[in-house]
Amino acid sequence: MSAIVLEGVSKRFGDHLATDHIDLVIPDGQFTVFVGPSGCGKTTLLRLIAGLEEMDQGRLMIDEVDMAHTPPSARGLAMVFQSYALYPHMTVRANLGFALKVAHQRATEISQRVETVAKMLNLDGLLDRKPAELSGGQRQRVAIGRALVRQPKAFLFDEPLSNLEAALRAQMRFEIRRLQQELGITAVYVTHDQAEAMTMADQIVVFRDGRIEQKGSPLEIYRQPANIFVAGFIGSPQMNFLNGAHAAHYQATTIGIRPEHLKLDPNGSLKGAVRTVEHLGNEALVHAQLPDGSMITARCSEDISVPGGGDIAFATDRSLIYRFGADGRTLAATA
Repeated sequence: MSAIVLEGVSKRFGDHLATDHIDLVIPDGQFTVFVGPSGCGKTTLLRLIAGLEEMDQGRLMIDEVDMAHTPPSARGLAMVFQSYALYPHMTVRANLGFALKVAHQRATEISQRVETVAKMLNLDGLLDRKPAELSGGQRQRVAIGRALVRQPKAFLFDEPLSNLEAALRAQMRFEIRRLQQELGITAVYVTHDQAEAMTMADQIVVFRDGRIEQKGSPLEIYRQPANIFVAGFIGSPQMNFLNGAHAAHYQATTIGIRPEHLKLDPNGSLKGAVRTVEHLGNEALVHAQLPDGSMITARCSEDISVPGGGDIAFATDRSLIYRFGADGRTLAATA
């Protein structure tokens, strides 16, 4: 297990500043998730940690040793990519043991490590198959096993589940998290999917334009967003944002209300017309338009029955309303 510390890490591609003086501690044995929109710098930072890109400025400490200029192979890290990158002509057994074979490990040692990892990932019955004979989830487990068999100091995951269907992504999220917790290994995981970040992370780091907007536990990020960007990025469906008279009533430039905090109430202050209802089986998302043209979304029970264009009203607890200033930063809660 290893702690990873970044100090003033910057990387520029021509005129584009990909990461801007990043200071970050990735705690030993914890699962840290980098999240943010495309082009925000999260994958670049992961590649800088791995050594696949060379930083322009800063220090990278792994186990208190500066490895900013250490070759990737000497950093003791293992990376799992979005692409499985398996050798199609090799069996699962050969794929798992390939890195050890290249490192001239003894055959008995390779066999022992491969068998151990295969059992851990439920691949022991598939060792003699080739990648073409495996499902997407099985291939991803082989890719993880190929990294795990090297006994790395830390795992680096670059959007490893984005090619999988929704149900399989959920299963693999659970398996990766379970594996990390059982081994107690440090993990850094890049994703644009905030659901993955919320369900997997000990620490979430939210990026925008090469900078860290906020870092903290999933509940800290959800309950106490630092600004309007983080508030809108974390949470699904996205937080509702209202301006004008709605915000002025709370002495703010913008207010935010999460869909799950809106409650059906005929006496509620937010009145509008239903535009559409999405029935999701266990819940329904009601999209309504307020008199000023603003759209809001509310998470309601599945048995709601509201015709399109029908009138509707919502109420919310004042303590659950987020207030944002003109600079987009979160203001103190109202009394």
